Amino acid sequence: MFNIFSSDDQELELMAPLTGEVLALSEVPDEVFAAKTVGDGVAIKPTDNKLVAPVDGVVKQLFPTKHAVGIETEDGVEILVHIGINTVELDGEGFEKFVDKGDQIEVGDKLITFDLDYIEENATSIITPIVITNINEVDSFEVTEANKVTAGEDKLLTVSI
Repeated sequence: MFNIFSSDDQELELMAPLTGEVLALSEVPDEVFAAKTVGDGVAIKPTDNKLVAPVDGVVKQLFPTKHAVGIETEDGVEILVHIGINTVELDGEGFEKFVDKGDQIEVGDKLITFDLDYIEENATSIITPIVITNINEVDSFEVTEANKVTAGEDKLLTVSI
């Protein structure tokens, strides 16, 4: 996506929260995410078991099943990272959290670890959507052109707000 930014526009960089293969949201095997019902963004098929903070912000939501985390940036951008598909049904099995709701986080902070093999065997998919849930409040976003990213090191999205 090509954008011309005015001087009023701000950019927010989201770093990769997972190491793995970058996929379009349309490739997520779940209609709610693929149809962008929850928000717009991108997905990663993880090759590692660690979820890190993609931005500086606050943990606004941490599901009791530890399969998803909601983060809000200082600029008000709301991001949901949902580890795998139908992982809520695992009832927290295979997940360990390192943060709680209300915690301040910085890029690269470890949020959740998970048992990749267990999830692949017991859930629909390990593909992890990373979506901006208040997409109507951002001007635009651009996804990295990289096919693979490293958690906390590579830029995943650039958001214009």
